Amino acid sequence: MSGLRRVPELWRRYALWYPLIGLGLCVGSLVPALHGQGTQFGGMPARPYDALTIVAVALQCLPFVLCRRWPVACLAVVSLGFAVDQLRGYHTFAGTALVIALLIAASRLERGRRVAALVFSAAYVVLALLFALLGGGEPAAEVVTFYLALVLAASAGSWLRATRIAETERRHRVAEDTRAAERARIARELHDVVTHHVTAMVVQAESARYLTAKPERLDESLTAVAGTGRQALTDLRHLLDVLNPDHAAPPAGALRTLVEQTRRAGQPVEFTEDGTARAGGSAGPVVYRVVQEALTNALKHARGSRTSVHVRHGEREVTVKVSTDTAAAPAVPLGGGGRGLAGLRERIDVLGGEFSAGHDPSGFHVHARVPEDAR
Repeated sequence: MSGLRRVPELWRRYALWYPLIGLGLCVGSLVPALHGQGTQFGGMPARPYDALTIVAVALQCLPFVLCRRWPVACLAVVSLGFAVDQLRGYHTFAGTALVIALLIAASRLERGRRVAALVFSAAYVVLALLFALLGGGEPAAEVVTFYLALVLAASAGSWLRATRIAETERRHRVAEDTRAAERARIARELHDVVTHHVTAMVVQAESARYLTAKPERLDESLTAVAGTGRQALTDLRHLLDVLNPDHAAPPAGALRTLVEQTRRAGQPVEFTEDGTARAGGSAGPVVYRVVQEALTNALKHARGSRTSVHVRHGEREVTVKVSTDTAAAPAVPLGGGGRGLAGLRERIDVLGGEFSAGHDPSGFHVHARVPEDAR
């Protein structure tokens, strides 16, 4: 079965339909009912097939085997076979090869298209003069009409080439946009993970300064710092697992673990969760990041202020509300440019949810509505 699955790929890679075209034209030329039914140009009288007919058919059919790699050489050989075919008056079914070879060459030729057009146009003029010298009865209007038909075939090939190039460029742009979006997504994840844990560690380390007179409290604070660092490493590993297509959502209880870690950092957090997270739901990772960013901002800007987290799991969406009372004391300057909230807003907007964050007299509030079925 694996061999069968590779057939379409091999077909596209080696353009196997080119040799099939040559084979079909060759077989058609050998069918007695089709003798003399091919292209008739030049006005030369028809004659029975002879040994030279096989040469003319071969020249028009065999080059398709190498047409993908050498389209101009293929067109040149086919043109020679066409000239022999028409000058001798065979008018074989293989005469159709000229138009096909011209279309393929125009669609695949990358450089020197104008030179090739001039050379083949000059060869066409020479062929038309040969017909006139050998007594062919083709009117001048028919000669011009046939030339215009060849120009139309070449134009169709050029259009195919331009379409193929445009499609390649479009795919390239899509790939670039996809990579840029993926880099931005990973940057947001890194921001969420690193900022939260580093903020907690800084706050805990700042608190440890004032506990030198209380060894038991100092040991507890340093233990919390170490635990936060280990949690940071765990979350970074989970983030790297995102590169695995089989990665899973945050494990059950991840929100409670996050809240407990924030409490150990010195932030009083009230946590309530209504309903049960849907197994395999798509909202889990986003909800986790919303709560994480909100608690990080609470530690940064309202350390020690009461913070409440309410998560409600509905049938089709998850609602998150995080409120932090107005800071009673100046916050520790930890920096930050608001990228976390902006990244969350962008992510939830893409999922078709709602996100808002802002101050009012009672404090800072974050509200998010995340659809469960977003992909």
